[in-house]
Amino acid sequence: MTISVSLAGKTVVVTRAAGQAGSLADALIDRGATVVEMPVVAIAEPLDQGLALASAIDAIIADSSVNDWLVVTSPNGARRVAELLLGRQIPGRLAAVGPKTAEPLRAAGYSVELVPGRAVAEGLLEDFPAPPPEGGRVLLARAELARDVLPDGLRAAGWEVDVVVAYRNVEPMVEPDVLLAARDADLVTFTSESTVRRFSAIVGGHRPAAAACIGPISAAAARAAGYQVIEADPHSVAGLVDAVECWAANGA
Repeated sequence: MTISVSLAGKTVVVTRAAGQAGSLADALIDRGATVVEMPVVAIAEPLDQGLALASAIDAIIADSSVNDWLVVTSPNGARRVAELLLGRQIPGRLAAVGPKTAEPLRAAGYSVELVPGRAVAEGLLEDFPAPPPEGGRVLLARAELARDVLPDGLRAAGWEVDVVVAYRNVEPMVEPDVLLAARDADLVTFTSESTVRRFSAIVGGHRPAAAACIGPISAAAARAAGYQVIEADPHSVAGLVDAVECWAANGA
């Protein structure tokens, strides 16, 4: 349940990639917060310019026996897959780590059959079916650097897994005035483990004491980095905004 608490007088850093920060920043501004948009991750093409993912998708389209499932783990990966599908019908089944990850595929007209109740890799593993008796294959499209929980878990369950890089997270330039404002903010928001690492490395020791995190992975990374952590529940942008409001309601 959303708590109606004004964020007036609070400065909050949004670290999401450029082009993805809007909904979170707007929601915080609507509640009176001063928002510092400091993207610490930029999205770039894979080093092979996407050739491996394009080839893997073409192979699935050409031969329905190649893969039983195509799995995406982030909206960025889902967008890349949707762009490469080009509206073609895909055999097999689609799975996404969470509803936000599923959105780009659904917007392109594809049915995403499996979206777990918990929007983390562990949640998808819990809900993922067992492979058929004759064995099965999964194509996993993800970031260049990512946790191996999902491919390792699927293999342990008996699936053959092909991991293909859909995009890279790279570090953008940060303007000096934005950096100063971020260091003096009251709270920083994190939506991934990589944003925790990048933000902490960029700002150094002078930084906000508190962090609101979208899920357990980013929360664990933030705690390890020494932040006072508020974790979103549910693990979504709306849940993250609620967490920031709860933080303010409890005296920040």
